[in-house]
Amino acid sequence: QVQFVESGGGLVQLGGSLRLSCATSPFALDYYAIGWFRQAPGKEREGVSCISSSDGSTEYVNSVKGRFTISRDNAKNTVYLQMNNLKPEDTAVYYCAANLRRRRCSGTITTGIYEYDYWGQGTQVTVSS
Repeated sequence: QVQFVESGGGLVQLGGSLRLSCATSPFALDYYAIGWFRQAPGKEREGVSCISSSDGSTEYVNSVKGRFTISRDNAKNTVYLQMNNLKPEDTAVYYCAANLRRRRCSGTITTGIYEYDYWGQGTQVTVSS
């Protein structure tokens, strides 16, 4: 059974930083691309970033490029999302999930969210202005 447990969210001011953590199983890190997603009130869930299990390559949506960094620590079975220079539009519940069909991200955080499963419970990020 693959599970994800997100943590690290909170309230931060404009321009601040947070690091989100996504704890999972070694199996998930070895065999699935892992994505971070977010959902703001009244909006659809959107992809934020992804890290491939095959080679550790990463992908980001344009709105977070240069500000967010995804990484993984296999020893801790955890995927991280370092978020810098946060903006009010980053306010959302952040989730991680596994792409059960691929080991590489291949653009799926924008075109293939339906391929992701085993969603965690999410962690709230609120950015105040």
